[in-house]
Amino acid sequence: MDAMRICSNLWMALVLIWLVAMVRTKRTRQRAGSADRVLYGFLVVAAFIAIFADWRILQALNRSLWPRNPALQAFGVAITALGLAFAVWARFYLGGNWSSAVSIKVGHELIRSGPYRWVRHPIYSGLLLAMLGTGLVRGEWRSVVAFVLLFIGFWVKMRIEDEFMAKTFGEQYQNYALATGALFPRLRS
Repeated sequence: MDAMRICSNLWMALVLIWLVAMVRTKRTRQRAGSADRVLYGFLVVAAFIAIFADWRILQALNRSLWPRNPALQAFGVAITALGLAFAVWARFYLGGNWSSAVSIKVGHELIRSGPYRWVRHPIYSGLLLAMLGTGLVRGEWRSVVAFVLLFIGFWVKMRIEDEFMAKTFGEQYQNYALATGALFPRLRS
């Protein structure tokens, strides 16, 4: 099995895990507006189309960034698996507070342990790392486009989430945000 097929299978496994885990979420109390959901949703979907779809319109993005290299392919698969594993860990650690749309759940809790002790948005960190790994395997310009689209989509979604969490948890969340990086751990002096 080639490296891109392995990456595709890893991403499909993530989708299945997400679908199964959706049944154990709390009821939604408040949700982000439709326009916000459409904006970040469009960017995230466009990223996955860019990396995985073989549409004729995307042919210009099929140019190689570097020659195929088995060691780089293996490294890319490992980075993809590591990123997806981190995202799954964060998803299960978040538990019933998770939602695909930015929302506040009934009985929402501020999670600050597990992967959330290092970053406020570890699911996005893991998925970005996985996209980077898959991009290394793909090795085409579409990889760069996909990563940038995913990053922008998550950046938009993170800003909205941070706003929701600050309104819900006030000073407790503001202190958490000051002490914890959004996507990358803060370097402490």
